[in-house]
Amino acid sequence: MSVTQTQNGNKPIALTRYAMLSIGAALITIVLKTIAYLLTDSVGLLSDAMESIVNLVGAVIALSMLVIAAMPPDDSHMYGHSKAEYFASSAEGILILIAAAGIMWAAIGRLISPRPLEELGVGLVISAAASLVNLVVARILIATGKKHNSITLESDGQHLMTDVWTSVGVIGGIALVAVTNWNVLDPVLAILVALNIIWTGIKLLKRSVSGFMDASLPVEEQKILEDVIAIYQERGVQFHAVRTRQSAAKRFVSVHMLVPGAWSVHDAHHIAENFEGDVRSQLKDAVVYTHLEPIDDEISMQDVHDK
Repeated sequence: MSVTQTQNGNKPIALTRYAMLSIGAALITIVLKTIAYLLTDSVGLLSDAMESIVNLVGAVIALSMLVIAAMPPDDSHMYGHSKAEYFASSAEGILILIAAAGIMWAAIGRLISPRPLEELGVGLVISAAASLVNLVVARILIATGKKHNSITLESDGQHLMTDVWTSVGVIGGIALVAVTNWNVLDPVLAILVALNIIWTGIKLLKRSVSGFMDASLPVEEQKILEDVIAIYQERGVQFHAVRTRQSAAKRFVSVHMLVPGAWSVHDAHHIAENFEGDVRSQLKDAVVYTHLEPIDDEISMQDVHDK
């Protein structure tokens, strides 16, 4: 069996600076949104501020998990520590749900006993400034997460983007309250915000659980692997027991390669090395396992899962 892997162990460490950026954005928005809430007494703006606190906790968790994910393999973790990123996205999903519950609680109380809002103009301007900070940072985190296949950064960015849309809705609603004087709109908006946050949290948890369960690579990436396999099938090589899995930023591929029995070990090994190199060139950060077998051996097509 041949095992090869791209060496890029320092990448998660390099990504920690983006987690630091997220922490800085969370601190700024917490201060701004808290000021906006204190000025207006709006439960909608309070819900916005609470979500920023969750952003801060999530960013701190993301930073710690990225540091752990960067640790090299050891005797107890032969495949590395990349799955630590799923702990970060799971924790963030849970925190989002907790924040939504808190928002719901505050909103229902205000719905029962509405109160007039104050200093709406200044409060909305401050909240808008905080949302602009989140928008810029969210776009950076999402783009970086997709580029480096980091579920931690991508989930953190998606969380911030949810906060942006939440803020847009809250600001628009509070502006409507100012025009119509319908104070009941404030808690109604907060409840809608909470429902949107719950949906985001569920999606994050679903993706994290999928990662813990060693889900296969996405369909489009499996198609890339199939295209590489097809090239070698034209050269007389057959394949079976093709398996893939995703572990945060790492991809794992294992295949059984069946080659003509007349081939020398030297020739078969070089074909396997070429195949692994082609897979890695198409699927970055892939760990590729190949097991060579002779085509003319009747037991070669047997798989351990068939027994």
